[in-house]
Amino acid sequence: MKFKIGLLPRIILAIALGVLIGSFAPEWMARIFATFTAVFGNFLNFVVPLIILGFIAPGIAKLGKGSGKLLGLATGFAYASTIVAGILAFFAASSILPNFMEKGSMSGVDDPAESLATSFIDMPMEPVFGVMTALILAFLLGIGMASTGSKTMFSFFEEFQSIIEKVITYVIIPLLPFHIFGIFANMAYGGAVAKILSLFAVVFVLILILHWVMLVLQYSAAGAMTKKNPFFLLKTMLPAYFTALGTQSSAATIPVTVRQARKTGANERVVDFAVPLFATIHLSGSTITLVSCSIGVLFLSGQTPSFTSFLPFIFMLGVTMIAAPGVPGGAVMAALGLLEVMLGFDPTMIALMIALYMAQDSFGTATNVTGDGALAMIVDRFANGKKV
Repeated sequence: MKFKIGLLPRIILAIALGVLIGSFAPEWMARIFATFTAVFGNFLNFVVPLIILGFIAPGIAKLGKGSGKLLGLATGFAYASTIVAGILAFFAASSILPNFMEKGSMSGVDDPAESLATSFIDMPMEPVFGVMTALILAFLLGIGMASTGSKTMFSFFEEFQSIIEKVITYVIIPLLPFHIFGIFANMAYGGAVAKILSLFAVVFVLILILHWVMLVLQYSAAGAMTKKNPFFLLKTMLPAYFTALGTQSSAATIPVTVRQARKTGANERVVDFAVPLFATIHLSGSTITLVSCSIGVLFLSGQTPSFTSFLPFIFMLGVTMIAAPGVPGGAVMAALGLLEVMLGFDPTMIALMIALYMAQDSFGTATNVTGDGALAMIVDRFANGKKV
């Protein structure tokens, strides 16, 4: 039987080896690592607009199919839950993280001329179009396909989505540990890694706490509407939580989520409709992770984001989560464009963001699917017996 190391252990190993080897690597070796990270980073910049177009356009188009008012209710509650999760994460992270880290401690990392090794080659990969162009085009085409019922274009974008998903699954995800290794080796070579690693521990603990706070809020709302004990409901959904921890996929956990959501007493037809939909459009756990990690990275870079400047990012993140492909790390891949355009992330910050996110991706996915059960109950309560 072939032994396979999971993505999370590979990322942890990549960080550890990067710190270890980068601490004593000669300049020529550090430049080799820097060359790989530079080329791979350019490739990521090239692929991001294609990810946005390939997943948002058909994702929005799929929302045009379904059961009218029930679809609108499910979509509205999923979006509201995601926004609440983002706002909760913003206030918690912006209040707590500054107490555990030094503002601007990563500022020196951004300038390779100061301490970091530089790439041997310069291989620019210009994107076909910009991130914002991809977003606008995806919205226009997605809404257009939904309103016209276009089968030809929808078929094209489904196949395009399949191609991009394979690029993520078989190229980007396997190479991510090497990219992260190169980033941390270079930071260790430049002497800046210790302060960066402190961010991981603090953010990881904060995110786990916020995940469970969000689940309690979701099930408290569902329990109040159905007059059931929220903690009993949450206990009922725990098998879905632990299944998602292992699979790291909302889609792969759908059968367990449906089974457990039915046990909460929600209408079976509502559950059968809502849970697969929520697996695609409801990512409150992933949103908490993305917002918390991005605030941590920004603070280390010397910036203090305000709520008014961050709120548009949260609103856009709620929409962009529709684009998250069903592979480990899909949510952060879909959000890279927003991080770059709306928050000004550079390649080093994006690499740190990916590493932070991937280190706890399974916990975010588990929170997503567990929250789907609460939303299914709320939708059932509002649907009030309408036909599915």
